[in-house]
Formats: sequence, C-alpha cells, structure tokens
Amino acid sequence: MGQQISVECGESGPHTYEDTWGGQLPPIPDAVLEEVFFNIEGQDVVCVCRLVCQQWKEIVDSTSYWKGRCRREGLKPYNHNKTAKGWCQFYILSKRRQNLLKNPKADEDFSGWKIISNEGDKWIIEPESSFPDERVQKYFVTSYGSCIKSQLIDLSEEGYGPYLMDEIQPDIVISDWYSPRWDCGSQYEISVELLNHKQKIINRFRPNHVVFPQWNDMQWQQMTHVFRNYGPGVRFIKFTHGGRDTQYWAGWYGIRVTNSSVEIAPPGEMEPPGP
Repeated sequence: MGQQISVECGESGPHTYEDTWGGQLPPIPDAVLEEVFFNIEGQDVVCVCRLVCQQWKEIVDSTSYWKGRCRREGLKPYNHNKTAKGWCQFYILSKRRQNLLKNPKADEDFSGWKIISNEGDKWIIEPESSFPDERVQKYFVTSYGSCIKSQLIDLSEEGYGPYLMDEIQPDIVISDWYSPRWDCGSQYEISVELLNHKQKIINRFRPNHVVFPQWNDMQWQQMTHVFRNYGPGVRFIKFTHGGRDTQYWAGWYGIRVTNSSVEIAPPGEMEPPGP
C-alpha cells in the first residue's frame, strides 16, 4: 500500500484519495493539460510529454493542440487544412527557423567565410546607407579580378538530423542581395549546393551570371531560390557567391553583396497553395 494523503471533507471526518479514487489520483482534464503543455518547449512536448501516458499522447497528437499553439504564438501557415503531424512540423520548424549563414552582413569582418578567390585588389568591406533594410550597415565588395567566398553548413551541427532532412524534407530557402556601382560594369554569381555525407552534390542552384553594364541605376536586387522535394541524403549546404567588375579598374568597383541567408522552413510554406 502506498502512502495515503489525508484531506478534510466537511464534517464527516478525514478521507483519503484511496477511499475516493480507488488508490489512483483523479484524471487531469485535457484542457488543463493543454494549458500546461503550452508553457513547455514544443520539442520537449513531443519527446517527453507524449511518452508519459495514453492521455498525454492523444493530446500531443491532436490537431487542436498544435493549431492552438500556433494561434497563441502568432504562427500562421498558408495551409490551414493540415493534419496534426503537419501542424506539429510547421510549429517546430517555424520556431527554429534562423539564418544558418554566419556573419551575413559583414558585421564581423570576414569571420565565417572561406575566401575561394581574392584577385585584383581583393575583397574589402564598405559601409552602406541605402540598403532597403536599415539594419544592414555594411557590404562585401569585389575588385577587378574574381572575388569568390563560401560557407559550408553542417546541418547535423545546426540540429537538423537525418530523419528531418530525409523524411520531412523541409524547404531550404536561399536569399542573397547584390548591387553594382552605377559608374562601373560588374558581374554577380552565386552557387548553392546540397551535399551528402561525403560532400558530394545531390542538388544545385547555379543561375547564369548577372552582368550589369556601366552607367546603370545601381539598385539592390535579391536573388532567391527554394529547394523542395530534393530527396534523401542532404547533410551539408555549400553557399558560394561573389563576382568582379568588368572594366578592370583598380580599386573596388565590382559587385557588392550582403544580407545573405540560408534557412530551413516548413515544407510548402514559402508560397500560398494553388487554386
């Protein structure tokens, strides 16, 4: 017999939980448990709470729980007709979403970047005041020779393991901002590769080089791409970009790049569903 917890119930004398509930604590209402789960990290709800008992598992596996959690935290998917699994994936991937590139805005010199080529007068960093996002204050700028830099992202180290990448295959969202000088022609190039555990290419985004003539309007432009349904085996992402000027002027008149990003996003969430 376990220890009895005594409580007072009116004038009829002391009773025990064993007297009232046959030795078991009363069940906790689902609504109360949901409220508790809302205050626990989503990953822990799935990996810990869900394993406690059948009642907890049913709550965690319900569509209503994850829809309610998304609503409370302001996460709004395009597709509102998701299954419980879909809502759970959307929530956890949305909460974890972040830029996996280090030092994308040149705030820490060239930290995080591997210089692949550094010709002409080499890469430098200059201040920026006209970028669409005022939080971007610097950019990387190329010279008259080829200037290319790269980063290799280890998805496992970032918390995106084999099950997630192979079975769920979340979207891999690429963005890069680039701009020429107004008085000098320049060339911009980018390549993003999805690699397996041996760093062999599974998929690649490599558009044609963008070439600007001399005397252009010097507007910042965004290059974007979404990898989707790329198949199993992705373990690394290699992001490479840069360029040069086309006039071969001494100094730094080549393409400028900044605010680059690689993000892991919920599958199918980068655009509204079709009609």
